[in-house]
Amino acid sequence: MSRCEAFALAALVLCAPLLGCRHGMEDQPKVLPLQGSDFFADGRAARPGVPGAVARGLLHDDVLLETGSLGGREADLFPYRIDAAALARGRERYDIYCSACHGRTGAGDGMIVRRGFPRPPSFHEPRLRAAPAGHFVRVMTDGDGKMYSFADRVSARDRWAIAAYIRALQLSRNAGLADASAEDRAALERVR
Repeated sequence: MSRCEAFALAALVLCAPLLGCRHGMEDQPKVLPLQGSDFFADGRAARPGVPGAVARGLLHDDVLLETGSLGGREADLFPYRIDAAALARGRERYDIYCSACHGRTGAGDGMIVRRGFPRPPSFHEPRLRAAPAGHFVRVMTDGDGKMYSFADRVSARDRWAIAAYIRALQLSRNAGLADASAEDRAALERVR
């Protein structure tokens, strides 16, 4: 074999894979969202969910956690332990989602209200101070009056953390020296 023939054969061997790859990779069969399809009898490419099937992570079987209710009544029982971390998370979520209307202190004087939106009730009203924590979770879940549902923005666990933080706001507004621990009272006395 001559040198020229060897070069042509080598070029053909090197280029052959490049010629064969293009067809299957470039023209893949696919269906775009909401596009019709002749494959299924109903003509839809998007398939409906299987009846009774629940997507992983979407089984909402804890009624108290998801709705704020037990036995059809708003509950004052928290579905998990409320500690400093839960209150910190509740404050963070409250500042993001709630303070624009309800204000940082829960008085109903947030920035949106100052710009003309209807004033929400203060969390410090006797009616809301007496309301169970599940009431706040239900309102965040379902919406109420001018307030729309936050269920798609705030997880159920975070709604409870916010409710705990609202309770902390309510307690802070009406707390007295007798409500503080002995250690905290001593610290407060030193400041005076």
